[in-house]
Amino acid sequence: MQSYLNSPEWLRSGLFWRTFIMLAMLVMTSMIVWFVSFRSLERTPRAQQLSSQVVSIVTITRAALTHSVPETRRELLLDLAHEEGIRIHLVSEHDKVEVQENTAFFSELSQMLRVKLSSSTRFAKSVNDIKGFWISFDIDDEQYWLRLDTDRIEPPMTLPVISWATASLILTLLGAAVISKLINDPLSRVSHAARLLAQGKQPDPLPELGPKEIRETNASFNSMVEDLARIETDRTIILAGISHDLRTPLARMQLEVEMSNLDQHARLGMQSDLSQMDAIINQFLDYAKPLDSHGFTAINISDLLVQVISEYARVNHLQIRSDIAPGQLMLGNATELHRMFSNLIENASRYGKNPDKISTIVEVQCSRKTKGKKQGILISFRDYGDGAPVEDMNRLLRPFTRADASRSQANGSGLGLAIVDRIIKRHRGRLRIYNHEDRGFVAVMIFPEYKPE
Repeated sequence: MQSYLNSPEWLRSGLFWRTFIMLAMLVMTSMIVWFVSFRSLERTPRAQQLSSQVVSIVTITRAALTHSVPETRRELLLDLAHEEGIRIHLVSEHDKVEVQENTAFFSELSQMLRVKLSSSTRFAKSVNDIKGFWISFDIDDEQYWLRLDTDRIEPPMTLPVISWATASLILTLLGAAVISKLINDPLSRVSHAARLLAQGKQPDPLPELGPKEIRETNASFNSMVEDLARIETDRTIILAGISHDLRTPLARMQLEVEMSNLDQHARLGMQSDLSQMDAIINQFLDYAKPLDSHGFTAINISDLLVQVISEYARVNHLQIRSDIAPGQLMLGNATELHRMFSNLIENASRYGKNPDKISTIVEVQCSRKTKGKKQGILISFRDYGDGAPVEDMNRLLRPFTRADASRSQANGSGLGLAIVDRIIKRHRGRLRIYNHEDRGFVAVMIFPEYKPE
């Protein structure tokens, strides 16, 4: 459990990224709203301040031009352009004028300037393809253009502003990541423990620390795990006791049948019934038997399949066709996997008979799947029987469930596929069952591949 907490799995969690993105978007949206609100609120004071500056510049420039000696006026205009960035041009009817964009700020600024200067004051963003803030004014009967640098009207984004925005963004993302991790960690621990529990493993107790809701959730989960472990142990003990108590009279009955003076037909029938009862007891124990995943070892699943197939090759009415890729390795318990493959073959032999209702053909395939999302060792079993009703397909993996149509004439406990499904889940595999489009019942499973270092 400690190794899990130290792993970066929280970084790959979908919940972590959803929480992180939502928090980041929320904070960034708040910052944008604050910035827009600030610009909106400071628009009028900025327009008032700027209009006062522009009026002062126009007034001073007009006075300077009016009272200057004509011989020195050219030098005055050059000084204004060089020192203050103010250029004066005589208005001509041939001027190529590009009007200012009618933004909210400019609309408010132009209204203030027309009130202070003249209602006929004109504004432009370029005159004769020269960019700037252009404003007209009159001296006697002549009209002039006064050009100011655009920076005076709309200051550029300065380095301090960019630095402040960048620092705020970084702090926002870091804060969102920390908050997301604090929210996601308890859920990740519960999710990891639940996965271990589903695989038949015993997870370490969850830490009962943190907020009240987290403590109560972890305490309830720990209590549930303890109750399940106790129930599992009690069930195993009960079934073992039942098995012991039942097998003693079964052995005695078997002996009495052998020693009795029954005719051959009656003796064979009773022996068959006793063998079926013993097989059902074995299935109960197989289903209830706990599996220690810590004892998993590397298994050549190809060799194990070949071994199981060779064991059933002696059955007269059973024909097994196989296509097994050699050298497929996985981690698991060889005894459990052997029991699972045997159950699938016996299930096909019992319920998947050919149309002649006498012989059975079973196809077994094993290969390595390297494409798609689900990669690993792919194993399939198929028979050529009548299959199972589609409406019963989802119920076949439940304990003590038998499909009515395909199994009504067969004897069994209804635990065969349930045991198969449980063993597959213990080995972190997945199972899919369905009816083949041509004919027969198919069971496909995929297991994680083991790659030795």
